[in-house]
Amino acid sequence: MTAEAHTHGAEELCAAGTALYSRALREGRVKDEDAAAVPCLLDIGLLRADPDDSRWQRPVPPSVALPGLLGGIEDEIAHQRHREAKLAKAFAPLMALDAERASFQNSPMIHVLLGSQRINDAIGEASAVATQELLTIQPGGGRPPAGLAAARPIEQQLLARGCRMRTLYQHTSRHSPAVLAHYEQLRGDVAVRTLDEVTERLVLLDRTVAFIPANTDRTVALEIRHPALISYLMTTFERLWRLATPMFPVAARQPPAKDGVTSRQLTIAALLIEGHTDAVIAERLGMNIRTVRVHIAKLASTLGSDSRAQLGYLIGQSGMLEQDR
Repeated sequence: MTAEAHTHGAEELCAAGTALYSRALREGRVKDEDAAAVPCLLDIGLLRADPDDSRWQRPVPPSVALPGLLGGIEDEIAHQRHREAKLAKAFAPLMALDAERASFQNSPMIHVLLGSQRINDAIGEASAVATQELLTIQPGGGRPPAGLAAARPIEQQLLARGCRMRTLYQHTSRHSPAVLAHYEQLRGDVAVRTLDEVTERLVLLDRTVAFIPANTDRTVALEIRHPALISYLMTTFERLWRLATPMFPVAARQPPAKDGVTSRQLTIAALLIEGHTDAVIAERLGMNIRTVRVHIAKLASTLGSDSRAQLGYLIGQSGMLEQDR
């Protein structure tokens, strides 16, 4: 048998190699010339020279040989995975660029923006050339002070050019010192109103360009310039604006409604009988879930309810939602 016949790995051990290795295990050693005829055993590391007599080869126990062979495979797998990760990282920005280019070519009036920095840059560029108005919807209970501070110079420059600014928040923002301070510092045609619930975030400039989130964590956005979509978003904003309550001057805390139930509790009651969970109610109203549960507990106490199912029934029977409407 030629040497080429023995150029294989341990997972494909030839018949001659298997036979000689088996004999070496039974007898404890084989002659050097026998091992030379089956070089794959030496290449794989299943035989090694007898330290006491160079004319013989001793077998490496399978329990020792196998972990060594497996370790080499694991090292190769780790190397390939590292190479895979490097390739993915290298191609990620190129794939994003290609996706952005393809999106723009296929629908030039709807542009996909990838990454918070790109989104903020695009909004800043559109704000810098706006000449009429900025309309925004800001869901949630308040905005981070750092975000407000970054937006303030852009908004003030826009107001200084004679533009007007209209912003919709949720009612819970009325209790945010950062939000209140932000609008007290702006000078110009500024108006802020609040609702129990609003849509997802919207930035609309001069009725020509709008920005909306395209995923839940707002790291992807759509820049919209399609006239029909802009008109739709404008109509949505204007209808919400008419239903909203002005934030300034900051209204005093509303008095309790009939039977000691506040207007906020009426809103929660309406969502309760629709079957929403505490978490969903908190998200829709921009509130902390613990605050929602406090209001639900007060509702239950006022109506004499011992369970959530009974509370829903008592809310319906009380007629409080009909009175509120």
